Amino acid sequence: MSTPPNPRLTAALSAEQRHRLMECARPVDFPEETRLFEEGGYADRFWVVRTGTVTLDIRVPGKRPAAVDSVNAGELLGWSWLFEPYRWHFGAEAMTRVRADEFDAATVRMLMDADPSFGFALDHFVGQLLAHRLFSARVRLLDLYAPHGSGM
Repeated sequence: MSTPPNPRLTAALSAEQRHRLMECARPVDFPEETRLFEEGGYADRFWVVRTGTVTLDIRVPGKRPAAVDSVNAGELLGWSWLFEPYRWHFGAEAMTRVRADEFDAATVRMLMDADPSFGFALDHFVGQLLAHRLFSARVRLLDLYAPHGSGM
């Protein structure tokens, strides 16, 4: 079982599409241990991490949230903003100081609707990202809770 590659936004969008997206970015800075969002909360934004590491986690009844993946420099943080009802499927915490570009989800969805080729490219990218994240979460949960781990 091979791991799906973690896609990069820079490879998924043309230079013009990246420029259009970056026009609605705003720089943000999160100190270490900052909770960026909680599982089940409203997903109204997303980020492209410039520096630092964010850990994705899920709630485990009676225990601390279980880390299932990490997001590093150059990677997209957040995909729940694209799919109704726009609720986070994971939680996220800055493991180090994180600098990122933040995007308002509603604005980006309007850009996607206005330009179908941009919308298709971003949809396709997020689909690849979903495959990667779900695979990583599955492997991590098997390692944590299955009797013989993931076998990876």
